[in-house]
Amino acid sequence: MKVINAEQELKNKQRYSEGYRLVGNHSAVKVCGYCRKALVGKDVCYKNTFYGIESWRCVQMSPTFFCDHRCVFCWRDIEYVWPKWQGPIDNPKDIVDGCIKAHVELLQGFKGNPDVVAERLKGMGKPLHFAISLTGEPTMYPKLPEMIDYIKEKGMTAFLVTNGTVPEMVEQLVKHQPTQLYISVYGSNKEMYQRTANPITKDAWERLQKSLSMINKFKRNVVRLTLVRDYNFMDPEGYAKLIEEYKPMFVEAKGYSFVGHSQKRLEANNMPYHHEIIEFAKKIEENSSYKVIDSKKESKVVLLAREDFKDRKMDFEGL
Repeated sequence: MKVINAEQELKNKQRYSEGYRLVGNHSAVKVCGYCRKALVGKDVCYKNTFYGIESWRCVQMSPTFFCDHRCVFCWRDIEYVWPKWQGPIDNPKDIVDGCIKAHVELLQGFKGNPDVVAERLKGMGKPLHFAISLTGEPTMYPKLPEMIDYIKEKGMTAFLVTNGTVPEMVEQLVKHQPTQLYISVYGSNKEMYQRTANPITKDAWERLQKSLSMINKFKRNVVRLTLVRDYNFMDPEGYAKLIEEYKPMFVEAKGYSFVGHSQKRLEANNMPYHHEIIEFAKKIEENSSYKVIDSKKESKVVLLAREDFKDRKMDFEGL
C-alpha cells in the first residue's frame, strides 16, 4: 500500500481532473451529476425519489479524504490511503461556508444555459441539502458534531453516510443528529465484508456492529447495501437476518456502478442489473419483516421498510 501526503494527492489528481474543489485543509466538494441533470430538468437523484431531497439544491461534500477502507467498488483511487488523521483540523463553519461557496461557483455556467429550469436556477444559489458522502470517511473528522449542528442551524438538511467503523463518533452524534444517518454494510457476514470492504482496521466488522447497535437512536436512519457481483451480491437471507437484528427505518439495496478507479479493479459484469437488485430485495422481503416500497431504475437502487409512511418524503416547499 502506498501512503503519501493525502492533501497533495487530492490536489494533484482530483481537484481538476475529477471535478473536485478542495476546501480548507482536508475537505472537498464536487457537483453531483444529478444536480446538473436536475437543473436542466432531465433527472433527479434517488434521494429525491425516496425522500424528497431537491437535487438542484444539494451540496455533495466530505469533511475529510482520510479513510480506513479500500473498498473494491470505490470509484476513488484506493492506492493512496491515509487511515488516520494527520495535519490541522479546520473549523466546521469554515468548511460548511466554504463548501457552499465552492458549490455555487462550480454551477455558475448554468446561468447561461438555455435549457436550465428557471425556478431551479433561483434555488441553485441557496443550497438546502448537504450530502456528506463524497469521499473518505466523514466520522473521522473530530468536529463532525459541531459541523452537523451548524448545517442544521442554517436551515439545511444533513444526510450523513458512514462505514460505521468509528462507533465513538456515531455515539457522539446521537446528541447532534444528522437529518438522516446512513450506515453502509458491505457483506452479510465478516468474511464477505472483509473481501468487499478490504478494511485497514483489523476489528472493522466488530466496530461496524457496534455502530449498527445504535442506529435506532437516530430519528431517521438507513442501512445501505452496496452490492457487487462475485463479492457480496449473494446471501439475501443473511442480509435479512442482519437487518432484522438491528431494525433500521429504511434499507437501501444499491447496485455497484462500473465508474472511476473501480474500473481498474473490477469488470463491467460485476455490476448487477436493476431487475436483479429488485429480485434480491424481494428475497430479503421474503425472509424479513421488510417490504419493497420504492425503487429508481437509473440508480439501480431499491428501498425497503417495514411500513411506508406519509412523511418519508420531506416537505421543503417554500424554503
